[in-house]
Amino acid sequence: HIDVMCPFAYQTSRWLRNVRDELGIEIDWRAFSLEEVNRAEGKKHPWERPWSYGWSLLRIMMWLRRSDADASDRFYERCGRALHVEARKPHEPEVCRELMGEVGIDPAELDRAVADPTTNDEVRADHQRVLAAGGFGVPTLFLADQCLFGPVLTTLPDQAQRLRLWDGFVAMADTPGFFELKRSRTSAPEPIADELV
Repeated sequence: HIDVMCPFAYQTSRWLRNVRDELGIEIDWRAFSLEEVNRAEGKKHPWERPWSYGWSLLRIMMWLRRSDADASDRFYERCGRALHVEARKPHEPEVCRELMGEVGIDPAELDRAVADPTTNDEVRADHQRVLAAGGFGVPTLFLADQCLFGPVLTTLPDQAQRLRLWDGFVAMADTPGFFELKRSRTSAPEPIADELV
């Protein structure tokens, strides 16, 4: 589960794509809204607005996923890179349309996605799935029936590290009774460098 607006989810997605390419794992990108989970009491829910930053991008992802999971993947990667690497604003509809065209997606799909109220339902269902499993943010990974927060990465691991991290992540998830592992961040996240993709 990701939110396009989250740099940590984007960094983790880069790691997961590399692992997928090397090990052939399957990734099913799902939604979680930081906009909703952090919403101040009394403010409108994101689905109550015609366009709502990260929420609308998640609606487009869900719309694309219905017929083409690869298009949904390309859309998320391109929007994430635009925001977190290039400092562009994919949450602005016109920029979003440009980015869609850059990865071979008809920009009119944006209008179709936000005109269909059931895309709100899909994002809400994904979001609720995380909350119901005890999750609270992104990145959140489900391995089988386990809901796992993280890994939160400040840098993209090199080739050897990324496979070791995957193996360790799976090993912890498979260990009965394992609950939590955390260390304090001692440095700011490094800029997400495009050449590391």
